[in-house]
Amino acid sequence: MKNEDSMSIQASELAPSRSSNWRTPAVIILCGCAIGMLGFGPRSALGFFVQPMSHEFAWGRDVFGLAIAVQNLLWGLGQPLAGAVADRYGLYRVMCVGALLYAGGLLLMRYSATPLALDIGAGVMVGFGLAGCSFNLVLSAFTKLLPAEKRGLALGAGTAAGSLGQFLFAPIGVALIDNFGWQQALTVFGFLMLLIIPLALAISTPPVPSTVNAAPADEQSITKALAEAFGHRSYVLLVLGFFTCGFQLAFITVHLPAFLVDRGISAQTGGWVIAAIGLFNIMGSLSVGYLQNTLPKRYILSAIYFTRALTTLAFISFPITPFSAIAFGAISGLTWLSTVPPTSSLVALMFGTRWLATLYGFAFVSHQVGGFLGVWLGGIVFEKFGSYTPIWWLSILFGVLSALINLPIVEKPVTRAVAQPA
Repeated sequence: MKNEDSMSIQASELAPSRSSNWRTPAVIILCGCAIGMLGFGPRSALGFFVQPMSHEFAWGRDVFGLAIAVQNLLWGLGQPLAGAVADRYGLYRVMCVGALLYAGGLLLMRYSATPLALDIGAGVMVGFGLAGCSFNLVLSAFTKLLPAEKRGLALGAGTAAGSLGQFLFAPIGVALIDNFGWQQALTVFGFLMLLIIPLALAISTPPVPSTVNAAPADEQSITKALAEAFGHRSYVLLVLGFFTCGFQLAFITVHLPAFLVDRGISAQTGGWVIAAIGLFNIMGSLSVGYLQNTLPKRYILSAIYFTRALTTLAFISFPITPFSAIAFGAISGLTWLSTVPPTSSLVALMFGTRWLATLYGFAFVSHQVGGFLGVWLGGIVFEKFGSYTPIWWLSILFGVLSALINLPIVEKPVTRAVAQPA
């Protein structure tokens, strides 16, 4: 842990001295959590736009599914790039560009009358926007800016804030759609994303000039950092396991509301199911953020994936009722985003914080490839078979496999050669 702490201290020493006047740990955590809430909220409520938009434009669910699948994929592919730019040049500019793209994508989605326009707005623009202003970069900022003793709980709080956004935006989205129409709902969501720009001032990280006379670990180039990470067995296992998280979350977020309506459950109940996921994940993420300081992180991740598999199996094995749907949302919520704190902590533990946003970004690519397949296959399978059952069973299988994949991870810093004097 000394390697991780020393790099965090060095990064903090590079920050402008004037920032210490107001950027206390409490301010950093509060503003970072607000960004996480705003960034995760609207995209978690997009599933409620499937039916009104599909009915208005006579689209199949595969059309909307493809747009959100593209969003998930580009969010993942853009995350390492956004992380690398933030690691090298500072976080604030990346956050501003991400917020503008996110807002613009939601507004373009509001005027989308063709599948191509939907793909560009909800898919490309929102996807790249999320890469630049989502809670992933907030967590990397927390790790760099906060002292070691505050990181675990802060990572849990930052993740829980995303769930709070889901809890708030799901019923708000349903209410806006019911009372004002889906177009006005998207307009409100779009303008709310602009609040991220002033909030990002509190969590901005300083640029790291290439001429800084730093420790050998800080002089490591990005190519060497990537080669080291992908040559490390535990990192590869962590990345592979993270695929399942994206597959399950994206499929449920986008297709569960329509799945419930197909079973005779009202859209309002579906809104509360998604909200329950967000509410209970606040408790789950905070608990995991605390527990990872005392329990092996690999065991926490394995338990989360196995619990998801059992919860899904129970949900589809019994008749679907409003009670069972909300119960599924509550239990799923306890494990919803709680994979994120131990995953990001393991990356920081193994490789330090210098290239944390970049290396976690590549792990997130795996997450979002899973998300792409979960959303896209959900739409394809439903249009072909009129049922989501094959995807539910695939989700269970992936959960069990990821529970097993995380067990062999070794939780210790990577061994690096020490530079010898000439």
